[in-house]
Amino acid sequence: MEKLEVRGVSKSFGDQAVLRDISLSLRQGELVSLLGISGGGKTTLFNIISGLLQPDAGQVFLDGEEITGRPGKISYMLQKDLLLPYRTVEDNVALPLILKGVKKPEARKQAAALFEQFGLSGTEKRYPAQLSGGMRQRAALLRTYLFSHNVALLDEPFSALDTLTKTAMHQWYLQVMEQIRLTTLFITHDIDEAIVLSDRICLLTGRPGRITEEIVIREPKPRPEDFRLSPEFLEYKRRIVAKL
Repeated sequence: MEKLEVRGVSKSFGDQAVLRDISLSLRQGELVSLLGISGGGKTTLFNIISGLLQPDAGQVFLDGEEITGRPGKISYMLQKDLLLPYRTVEDNVALPLILKGVKKPEARKQAAALFEQFGLSGTEKRYPAQLSGGMRQRAALLRTYLFSHNVALLDEPFSALDTLTKTAMHQWYLQVMEQIRLTTLFITHDIDEAIVLSDRICLLTGRPGRITEEIVIREPKPRPEDFRLSPEFLEYKRRIVAKL
């Protein structure tokens, strides 16, 4: 059984068709990227999958259960980390558990157990303003994971980082996601990022947006640091550029 499945989703706003007959699926622990131009409907699709928006047609399933239009089943991380500046890092991270009714001491305890794995040891009592951009994103990713251990929707989470920090975050992300086996659907406009991180890349093109091709990245993860310089990487990029 697929972990997440989207079947025949279409959406229009008034007379403007945004998505047309979108179908995709993800297996447990898989990372699939949606790659396409701005305005192609990627964020609208995320809003439908997360239950924030009702599709005109189509269905969304999680572990075989239909969750169309039912928010709270899948975690969703936007481009900005949205950490609350007046809360410590541990309280920011524990917030999803508290909102689910877990008492604050227990929520902190559950979150604290993952701080080392997410490279956040020693930041528990700090505030977001005291963290680097990369560390803030790690905290936001941990918070996302605690909201739902099943599936995460990540909308360009590394886009605001400088090139060196982004490259380091990619390496870290591949390592930690391999450990926790979180199923991830990832939006990006960055072709290199999609190739480095993904098991599969779905090209979402046109208006209304359609998935026009699926590209399987066959190299096993975590991939070596020099993967971006390999002939295989350049061939994936050539193929994607030709299709967008």
